[in-house]
Amino acid sequence: MAHLPTDDLLALDRAHVWHPYGPMPGTVTPYVVESASGVRLRLARPVAGRTELIDGMSSWWAAVHGYGHPVLDAAVRDQLGRMSHVMFGGLTHEPAVRLAARLVEITPEPLQHVFLADSGSVAVEVAMKMCLQYWQSVGRPAKRRLLTWRGGYHGDTFHPMSVCDPEGGMHHLWGGVLPGQLFAPEPPAGFDAPLDEDYAARFDALMARHADELAAVIVEPVVQGAGGMRFHSPAYLRMLRDLCDRHGVLLVFDEIATGFGRSGALFAADHAGVSPDVMCLGKALTGGYLTMAAALCTSAVADGISRGEMPVLAHGPTFMGNPLAAAVANASIDLLLGQDWQVEVKRVETGLRTGLAGAAELPGVRDVRVLGALGVVQLDHPVDMVAATEAAAREGVWLRPFRDLIYTMPPYVTEDEDVARIAAAVTAAAVAG
Repeated sequence: MAHLPTDDLLALDRAHVWHPYGPMPGTVTPYVVESASGVRLRLARPVAGRTELIDGMSSWWAAVHGYGHPVLDAAVRDQLGRMSHVMFGGLTHEPAVRLAARLVEITPEPLQHVFLADSGSVAVEVAMKMCLQYWQSVGRPAKRRLLTWRGGYHGDTFHPMSVCDPEGGMHHLWGGVLPGQLFAPEPPAGFDAPLDEDYAARFDALMARHADELAAVIVEPVVQGAGGMRFHSPAYLRMLRDLCDRHGVLLVFDEIATGFGRSGALFAADHAGVSPDVMCLGKALTGGYLTMAAALCTSAVADGISRGEMPVLAHGPTFMGNPLAAAVANASIDLLLGQDWQVEVKRVETGLRTGLAGAAELPGVRDVRVLGALGVVQLDHPVDMVAATEAAAREGVWLRPFRDLIYTMPPYVTEDEDVARIAAAVTAAAVAG
């Protein structure tokens, strides 16, 4: 098939393509990516004099190995030669079985059972459904609300929207339609900060008042992502585990963004040495190749559901357990764990800390923070997204700022020189934005 001229492609894009978090038709012209390899995006038309941009976003946390990795390419080709898809109802296949067993092996005990989903939002939907159905099945139907802390983001489908930040998040428009959940204040900031005992006591009191109606607590462990890129101490995860056990409430960790090494631990829960009752995974699961996510649960949760009036989890995506996605997920996990990934993430972290150190002194910068392969510059005003994006492009880097944040989560394979360029681009974006 002949390629469309870039002008024609952009005209069709503007007329018909609804981009994420944008109006229709679009008001900002997107950059046209022609191809990608390693950590570089090749553009069909130069932007700010650049025909290539270093990807500072890992395609929204996902492409941790970069693009066109020969091991992952080979896994897709090999599976494509066998079958690209088969329904998962009544059938099974080796890639999905191997993936489920591998996820059980590498996630914290006692997570034992894996529901494969299409996307992160769907994995959160499934996790919430698991918790609600568990209590229904064990004769506690009044336990049907969820508790979270403010500043969170858990996806864009309806039930996950109900546990996103109700005011500062993207979904306040739906406040009168969504289920009414409970919200605690944001956990005190700072990965290395000690536990605030007053905060813990207030959280404890809130749970005690509502324990009879609470099905679960759901949080993003250690890093609150799209809700504000805030970091909190692992001590608050231990607090949650203790309080959930004390009050008879399930605990859900949404590790869709933090899973597979991004925060410096394989899973953010590992920083705290605790395990949830349900864990959601996605994004980097397939190395950014195909969409797939997972909701894992303990045997206690699965057994409770299976003893209920409806002894099945009534959820079944058409592309559940897709063999292509499962095959590349297996290859991506093997690739990650077959190397000293912690050294690589630490190397990226060191480069970001060094490169972003000066940004704290810039006018308009409120905070600079780095954890693992994630760097954030927070402004004291809403970012001018167009100006900041163009400033980063002039430095040869692709970034996607939002709200008051200019942030980066590079692929783990990003070389030191490119990490330095990414940091320089974040700084330039902060000046322009």
